[in-house]
Amino acid sequence: SKFKQKFKQQKLPAWQPILTADTVLPAFFLIGLLFIPLGAALLFFSENVQEFQLDYTNCKSVDSSSNGMKCLDVVKDDIYQVCTCQESFKLDRTFEKNVYLYYGLDNFYQNHRRYVKSRDDRQLLGKTLSTVSSDCSPFDKTGGKIYAPCGAIANSMFNDTLKLYRVDGDQKEEISLIKNGIAWPTDRSIKFKNPPGSLDEAGAFNGTIKPLYWRKPVYELDTNPNNTGYKNEDLIVWMRTSAFPTFRKLYRKIDHRVEGFKTGLPADSYMLEVSYNYPVHSFGGRKRMILSTTSFLGGKNNFLGIAYITVGAICLLLGIIFLIIHIKFGKR
Repeated sequence: SKFKQKFKQQKLPAWQPILTADTVLPAFFLIGLLFIPLGAALLFFSENVQEFQLDYTNCKSVDSSSNGMKCLDVVKDDIYQVCTCQESFKLDRTFEKNVYLYYGLDNFYQNHRRYVKSRDDRQLLGKTLSTVSSDCSPFDKTGGKIYAPCGAIANSMFNDTLKLYRVDGDQKEEISLIKNGIAWPTDRSIKFKNPPGSLDEAGAFNGTIKPLYWRKPVYELDTNPNNTGYKNEDLIVWMRTSAFPTFRKLYRKIDHRVEGFKTGLPADSYMLEVSYNYPVHSFGGRKRMILSTTSFLGGKNNFLGIAYITVGAICLLLGIIFLIIHIKFGKR
């Protein structure tokens, strides 16, 4: 065709802007005047998000048999060892509802190329399989049985159990946490489904075995049949890999239907109780508990606001410099 001939011969119509002071200078000033107020607004909303972080990596065991050892050292020798620790903290101001509980990991590279690929989406869709994707290797099968779910992502799933208590002297009150609705609705309804049959070893998960580092099989992740198996929301949240080595994932939501917490999380003394199962010594990582509110932009993140202000300020500065140059040397 004539179009293909012109395309191959590079004879198609083209347009190239001619950059002059009359066009460039207004663009610089316009970008600066738009970006700086926008960045300030983003920074304002981010600063209004209330957040508290507690690093519990080195918390000490409360079990009498551990003699006050760090739980980090207890699970270092045996990843199946049970270790419980407690950390006290205080909130100086009331967190307005809604309050979310996150866990955070440092120095964990979920963005590694082989790690990101190490899963079988057909398996997570609930299809009955005799073999799984080779991407899951070496966490694909053992002894003739396939791992359910397979792959390095599922095998390394975060499995600490976090409980919050409100402390008043010697009395402590456990805070009710909601574990439903923490995963993306599209993930839960479209990407993750259980195989047909009863949710047990003889039914839907016949011929499968729990991942190597898990303490219980996938069909026992929750007693609620709507939140177990591949549809377990803790699993779904973990399977959405993070782009950065320092990240946080939603763990629970504070139940604001309970009396005393209807308006938020009051300023008071609290205690975090951790069933410490997840080892981080092998990759030099750290673990955090995070309490946070949100804005319409999401959680606390100052980067976007600072980035807009920085770009706007640079454009304004360049606009002023170029304007001075144009006035003094434009005729030359």
